[in-house]
Amino acid sequence: MYIDDCINGTIRLTDSDIVEPLNIGSDELVSINRLVDIVEKIAGVKLRRHYKLDAPKGVRGRNSDNDLIKKLLGWAPSIRLEDGMEKTYKWIHDEMTSGKVSIVNALPRAVAAE
Repeated sequence: MYIDDCINGTIRLTDSDIVEPLNIGSDELVSINRLVDIVEKIAGVKLRRHYKLDAPKGVRGRNSDNDLIKKLLGWAPSIRLEDGMEKTYKWIHDEMTSGKVSIVNALPRAVAAE
C-alpha cells in the first residue's frame, strides 16, 4: 500500500471510536511474481528469475480483507499498488541522481567509505 493511503487509513482509524483491530492494507491480491513483473515494467529491465521448486510452498499471494474498515469507516486505499510503486521508484531514482545529499544517496557512500 502506498504511504499516503497508509497514513490516511491510520488517521481515520485513530480518529474513530473503533477499538478492535482493522486491516488497512491493500486489498489488491499480489504474488511475488507479480511484484517482480511490476518492478521490471517500472524500471525498464528484465530480471532473471530463479525458482527453488523443491522448497516448501507458501501462500500464492497476499492481500488485505478490508470489508470491515469499508463498512465501519467507508474507507479503502485509493492508490493502486503499481501506481504507488512507480511513484516510489521515481522518487528514489530522482534522489539518487540529484547529486544532493540525502538519506537515499548518502548511505552507499558512507558504507563504501568504511
